[in-house]
Amino acid sequence: MVIDYKSAKFEDFPNFKGGEKKLTASMFFDGKCRMFQGVLENGASIGLHRHETSCEMIYVIEGEGNVIIEGKSENVSAGCLHYCPKGAEHTLINSGNNPLKFIAFIAEQ
Repeated sequence: MVIDYKSAKFEDFPNFKGGEKKLTASMFFDGKCRMFQGVLENGASIGLHRHETSCEMIYVIEGEGNVIIEGKSENVSAGCLHYCPKGAEHTLINSGNNPLKFIAFIAEQ
């Protein structure tokens, strides 16, 4: 299966998982795994949440931001991949001046 994000329809998700502002994303879900391309504008975030049954990988395409995982802060920018293991709690914050573009993969385990 090919997912063509160049022609995908994007939707706005205000205060996604309790975050600030909105996440704009094109999501694919097969009933078990989720993949999406997302954009966070300056100051936007995905709220702090825990992955009880899955891990998540976030690959940053453009921009820069901050991940907080299990209380520890890590900077991310284009070319970085953030890995959140099953059972961990994390958030993604756009701390830069430009949109933070990324692809996320959430795989049930």
